[in-house]
Amino acid sequence: MSIFEYNGSALVAMVGKNCFAIASDRRLGVQLQTIATDFQRISKIHDRVFLGLSGLGTDAQTLYQRLVFRHKLYQLREERDMKPETFANLVSALLYEKRFGPYFCQPVIAGLGDEDKPFICTMDSIGAKELAKDFVVAGTASEFLYGACESMFKEDMEPEELFETVSQALLSSVDRDCLSGWGGHVYVVTPTEVKERILKGRMD
Repeated sequence: MSIFEYNGSALVAMVGKNCFAIASDRRLGVQLQTIATDFQRISKIHDRVFLGLSGLGTDAQTLYQRLVFRHKLYQLREERDMKPETFANLVSALLYEKRFGPYFCQPVIAGLGDEDKPFICTMDSIGAKELAKDFVVAGTASEFLYGACESMFKEDMEPEELFETVSQALLSSVDRDCLSGWGGHVYVVTPTEVKERILKGRMD
C-alpha cells in the first residue's frame, strides 16, 4: 500500500458561475481501520481561497500550518490577501523545496480571483501544478471522482445546483472506495458568502 493511501481521502473542487465548491470525505483511517469520522481536510486560508489536503494526515496538518504562516507574513508585508493564483504558486514552491523528502500530500486549491472568476488547481507531492476549468480531484477515491464529475458537471451552475452536483459526485464515489467515506464536508463559496455543509454518509 502506498503511503498516500495510508489514511484514505477523497477531495474534489468544482467551478460554477462566479462561484466554486470544494468537498472532502470525513474519514481518517489507518489502512482499513477507521480512527475518526470527523476529520477536517479542507481549510480556509481567507474568505476567497480554500485549501484541501489529501494524503498522509500528519503531513497535511504540518503543511497547512506552514502555509498559514507564509500567508500571514504575506498579509503583513503586502496588507492584502493572496490571490488564488499567487497562493497556488506559494504551495507549489513550498512543496518543491522539499522534493528530496516530500510531504506525502496532494493539495487541491480553490478560490475566487479577479472579477470573481473561479480558480481551481491540484498538484502532486513535489508541486507540479495541474490547472482545470471544470473540476479537479485528489485522494484514494480520485478514479471514481473523475467518472462521477465527468458525467455530472455542467457549465455555469448556480451555487445551489453546484452544491447538489458536487455532493452527489462525492457520495457516489466514496461508496466505491473502502479507504474513504463517512459522509462529506462541502463549502460553496460565492463573492458574498461562504456556505458550509456536512453530508451524512449512506451508512450513517
